[in-house]
Amino acid sequence: MLKFFLDAKPLFYDEIDYTRMPRIYGRIKEELPSPKIVHVIGTNGKGTTGRFLASALYSLGFNVGHYTSPHILKFNERIWLNGSDISDESLEIAHIKLQNILEKQESEALSYFEYTTLLGILIFENCDYVVMEAGLGGEHDATAVFKKELTLVTPIAVDHEAFLGNTIREIALSKLNAITKEAILAKQSFLEVYEVADTVAKTKDVIIHRVDDLVNAKDMQMLQNISQELKLPYYLQDNLKLAIAGLKTLRLEYKQENFSDSRLFGRVTQFRKNIIVDVGHNTLAATSILNSLEGKKYVLVYNSYKDKDYQKILSILKPIIKRVEIIDIQSQRGVLVDKLQTTLNELRIQWSMYKRVKPDEEYLVFGSFSVVEAFLKEFHG
Repeated sequence: MLKFFLDAKPLFYDEIDYTRMPRIYGRIKEELPSPKIVHVIGTNGKGTTGRFLASALYSLGFNVGHYTSPHILKFNERIWLNGSDISDESLEIAHIKLQNILEKQESEALSYFEYTTLLGILIFENCDYVVMEAGLGGEHDATAVFKKELTLVTPIAVDHEAFLGNTIREIALSKLNAITKEAILAKQSFLEVYEVADTVAKTKDVIIHRVDDLVNAKDMQMLQNISQELKLPYYLQDNLKLAIAGLKTLRLEYKQENFSDSRLFGRVTQFRKNIIVDVGHNTLAATSILNSLEGKKYVLVYNSYKDKDYQKILSILKPIIKRVEIIDIQSQRGVLVDKLQTTLNELRIQWSMYKRVKPDEEYLVFGSFSVVEAFLKEFHG
């Protein structure tokens, strides 16, 4: 079974063999489908941008796949096909097919993400378009091996420094080197990203548009109408703009109704009347949350991975924090609770351990996919 096969593979690695996926893909690519792929790279907003675009393409009558990661509660969330998460039965069929294509040592050597990327492309064999979200990287990401019709670049910030570099310039170069044909660059917070984009465009002879050069006044009015219908916070409107620019670059006409069913769960989602959940986990996400929710105070249900700048994240969110309730995420990557408590004390933020939601208080669940997963399990438990 696929579940047991994937459970045997670690989700996280200290080192990655960047030659493995291109080598194995090169051997088997003739046995894999080749739909038109829109590659989504960047640091924040990849999932929502991809779902906006995939949903619109599906509404326009195309067969569409959307590959995203990680999942919150169930692996099936990673592979969306024509409006629905993939079924367990379809996953098993694709797993058996992929096992027959790969040699045994290849199947065992592939990382969790590399294997599921190949699994996804097999499931998307009848698709006209596939929106393929990169994992943590760009040029060396498992998703970068496929021929791309278009690349969408969401905001780039510091994240996954161990693999991508310690500066915005290094991280941007690693990500933007994934562009092979044509790309659209979302509004960026760092000037260095634009500078690197200009260099990559020249050295690789690729076309890199800026999103604001592609959308006109009519598009912006449509964006406002869609945003009001879906009740999108400000930062998700930027992701919607990038998706609209993607449709225009693909030379496809769209209408407001094409985006009616395009919200992705866990992105400033109003889970209950007094509970908002968001899977953001870095400083850029924290700033976006602050801008979206400023003006109210929330009980922040929180935890963090030890490789994240949780001190800066909490500092950013402090203006909207009433108090923090620390939730256990059961992860080896999690920061030690006493270190998190020390940081909260230094920031003079009141804290306690999470127990339950009180109906008379407003809650924001934020920190990572693992935080939202742990909260949902406890909430429904």
